[in-house]
Amino acid sequence: MLKYIGTRFALMLPALFGVAVLTFVMLRILPGDVVAARMLAETGQAPPALVAQERERLGLNKPLPAQFLDWMVGMVKGDFGVSMWTNRPISEEIGIRLGLSLQVAVMATLIAVLVAIPLGTLSALFRNSLLDYFVRLITIAGLAVPSFWLGMLMILGLLTLFRWSPPVTYTPFLTDPVGNMAQLIWPALAVGYRYAAVVARMVRSSVIEVLREDYIRTARAKGVFERLVISRHALRNALLPAITVIGLEFAFLIGGLVVTEQVFNLNGIGRLFVEAVARHDFTMIQALVMLTAVLFAIANLAVDICYGIFDPRLRTK
Repeated sequence: MLKYIGTRFALMLPALFGVAVLTFVMLRILPGDVVAARMLAETGQAPPALVAQERERLGLNKPLPAQFLDWMVGMVKGDFGVSMWTNRPISEEIGIRLGLSLQVAVMATLIAVLVAIPLGTLSALFRNSLLDYFVRLITIAGLAVPSFWLGMLMILGLLTLFRWSPPVTYTPFLTDPVGNMAQLIWPALAVGYRYAAVVARMVRSSVIEVLREDYIRTARAKGVFERLVISRHALRNALLPAITVIGLEFAFLIGGLVVTEQVFNLNGIGRLFVEAVARHDFTMIQALVMLTAVLFAIANLAVDICYGIFDPRLRTK
């Protein structure tokens, strides 16, 4: 198992290096100068002498290979540099928002897993029944309804029925668990509904396909209890495609909830990403892209590990 994990981890490194090279090069060939844009926004003018001085302070006057090397060395040390717009350390800017986005993603994932796997399994076991039609209707609605629109309906419903709206100020969970959940449970539900719809349909299709396999018929013919056939043989193999969807969706939730964060007034990673792009903050964009790439790589690694746990044949190949 350790060799299997080590091989998967080694495959992550070339992919992350390729993302770093592409991100660095593509940002440098885009038009626009963050130094001049910031000066124009602050003072209304950008004298060439001051622009050159600021570029030198930020290290933008160095050759591109030297800039890339400095950036890579800093990332290895855990130093992502300083934001070109706010002049604050990027690690602080991201750290303030990462906890919020990560909590919403974890809560949405838990909601999706706890709801989708039982519903998808029941829908497959009672195929073409009223329960199956009901589950399929709910999942289709989850795929069709945008998360941000559902979030707006939630806020309007809370205001209309209870004269109450979620808090707008973020409170860490350890500081005030009740206040934290009162704010973040609603975006987690809005996002988790669509998340659960995707996973439930995947589980349903996988269970239906697995139930047609020869080893399922053999287990039933040998007199194995139906509950054991479903839990040990069918569901364990049917969860493999669903695990892939769960892992990828979780990584997407960290930085892909821009509109949902706007609806619930959450200052998360998605909003920071949009602000960095609008301001041409190269160092911040680089750090956020690499953060997203690392999260996707970790999610893929976790998916591969789960594959090895659920299907031992993969560990021996």
